Amino acid sequence: MTKPPALEARGITKAFPGVLANDHVDLRLAQGEIHALLGENGAGKTTLMNILYGLYQQDEGQVFIGGQEVDIHSPNEAIAHGIGMVHQHFMLIPVMTVAENIMLGVEPRTARSRWLGFIGQLDYRRVESRVRELSSQHSLEVDPTALVQTLSVGAQQRVEIMKALYRQARILILDEPTAVLTPQESEELFQIMRSLAERGTSIIFITHKLKEVFAVADRITVMRNGQVVGSTTPEQATEQQLASMMVGREVLLRLSKAPAHPKEAVLSLENLSVNDDRGQKAVREVTLRVRAGEILGIAGVQGNGQTELVEALTGLRPIALGQVRIGEKTLKETSPRQIMEQGVGHIPEDRQKRGLVLRYSVEDNLVLCTYYQRPFAKGLIIQHEAIEENARRLIEEFDIRTPSARTPAGTLSGGNQQKVIVARELSRPIKLLIAAQPTRGLDVGSIEFLHRRLIEQRDAGYAVLLVSAELDEILALSDRIAVMYKGEIIDTLPAEQATREEIGLLMAGVGGHKTSPARQPVEVN
Repeated sequence: MTKPPALEARGITKAFPGVLANDHVDLRLAQGEIHALLGENGAGKTTLMNILYGLYQQDEGQVFIGGQEVDIHSPNEAIAHGIGMVHQHFMLIPVMTVAENIMLGVEPRTARSRWLGFIGQLDYRRVESRVRELSSQHSLEVDPTALVQTLSVGAQQRVEIMKALYRQARILILDEPTAVLTPQESEELFQIMRSLAERGTSIIFITHKLKEVFAVADRITVMRNGQVVGSTTPEQATEQQLASMMVGREVLLRLSKAPAHPKEAVLSLENLSVNDDRGQKAVREVTLRVRAGEILGIAGVQGNGQTELVEALTGLRPIALGQVRIGEKTLKETSPRQIMEQGVGHIPEDRQKRGLVLRYSVEDNLVLCTYYQRPFAKGLIIQHEAIEENARRLIEEFDIRTPSARTPAGTLSGGNQQKVIVARELSRPIKLLIAAQPTRGLDVGSIEFLHRRLIEQRDAGYAVLLVSAELDEILALSDRIAVMYKGEIIDTLPAEQATREEIGLLMAGVGGHKTSPARQPVEVN
């Protein structure tokens, strides 16, 4: 007798004002299957997962668990039905231990006395014992007594998976689980996923990285514009076919680029140190050169000082020690506007917090850096016609999908919000572009667009500093690669000599001239 699917969604429909997010979506997850769910931003993946996890309720359609129809109205009900979800941004309390995080909300207690009214104490030993048991059973390698804040990113993710297993989840939803992992940590995660599937756990795996689908998935479903446009297997599909299904057109997954012809240094850092919000040193004596006509990529797992480095270079954070020069000009106490006026463009890692004023229109966001300059202003008088014409031109040139130039930027998809920022930064005179995590959370179509623009900037003679946790992106775009670990540049090497394995090890702090005396550093001047 054929087993019923672990989970099945039939005809799921969900509408928000002006948007049909899910349009009669069907999804079938078999017992012990790793099922990859692909789609552009706004394709409806997140809405569907939020319905399965009880955060939204569908307008139409049915959900079945093990062949039985269920109504899920909250995450607690989803957990009760055996559904666990590991979010892209971990839901952990850093100052608590692994065991304490895992048992939050389901705390076991020792027996209490009815006569004394004694509530009973938390039974930590029982939790720690169960965590060790699950850790051994699923090769999760988690110490239940360790503080979460002392764990690597990969270990914290294992804690999140352990939380779901502790609550007896038989179905796991993993939302972009490799977004902040090194290649080695990603492979460890894939091994864990395979082990879980072999033991009967069913997994929905949401990712933008097509290579990962072929590495771990048993089946693939692709969504576009709120609908399922196809379902296939890794054996039957290619990366190019999946990308075309996601976007609805042919996509260049890897852009060709001519050799770089670097010239003079545009950005020079000498022994730069920067403190974090707690006053601790986040960037440690970094010395680098970024030259005109090249892309210097900074690789590293998020949280190793990249954010503080970019904020210091763009005037958002003070410099503790060291020197920064743009061309021949030394930057001292400068504001973001003063740095911008030195010819620096900035694509921030948090587009909504640092890149846009969400309630402003698209046309106003496109002149945030230049609204006080001609032709957009004459003295104190704003020239609305010039602003409107600028918006019309950039919307067409950068293919910004918006109902109108006066639409609030906050209502656009992530990819189109990023295009607004890129259009604004590249449409004014610059000589240095600092791009921080420029494709985070974007689909393959938006990634293709941004990669092409970065290469065009390099070929036009601009200096580009690319900061990314995406190793494939670093390898594809960079002419030189600097690896950042615990606030230091531990090695810099030509991109043509770099391998995924070597860069991945450096990202984990293994090797490099900062940690290995036997290795000679590569000249960065």
